[in-house]
Amino acid sequence: MKGSRKLGREERVLWGKVAKTTRPISGRLEDLLAFDDLEDAAVEPSPLQAAKDSFPRMLVEPAEPPPLTKDKKGKIHHPMEKPVKRKLTRGRLPLEGRIDLHGMFQSEAHAVLLDFLLRAHERGLRHVLVITGKGRSIGSDGALKRAVPMWFSKPEYRHLISSYEDASANHGGDGALYVRLSRRRSEKS
Repeated sequence: MKGSRKLGREERVLWGKVAKTTRPISGRLEDLLAFDDLEDAAVEPSPLQAAKDSFPRMLVEPAEPPPLTKDKKGKIHHPMEKPVKRKLTRGRLPLEGRIDLHGMFQSEAHAVLLDFLLRAHERGLRHVLVITGKGRSIGSDGALKRAVPMWFSKPEYRHLISSYEDASANHGGDGALYVRLSRRRSEKS
């Protein structure tokens, strides 16, 4: 490297702190341990650090992520098409169902929403409104407003939903979602 230089004592200490926050690449653990030894020699241990070092160190290898499958289980919801959202906003495309989750705990809302979406899907409904609320905290989104979109990617919801989008102001704005349900298998042509 052109213009490379040796790190000073303070820079080595700072770099050591940064290095401890990362995971080593497989096979490079020895390099990290050698760097730890250099850092320990550069910094005088405090009494608190000496007590901390007396506990045994544990090394844990990161687990391999599960292989990705390319079937319907890995389906990703796409945003709702602009013409469809515009029609829903203006009332030209009817909302066939609505559910209000205000004031519910997440565990209760999860079960109620799943039941509602299952029934709507069985009845062949296509567009529903899910009202989550905006939340009570100042400067923070509501718990349901954050959680409901995450639930839609879970396996129990994934097959029911084709797409979803924030609702327009006349249907609740940020505190509601337009949800397009997927077609039932018997409806596909």
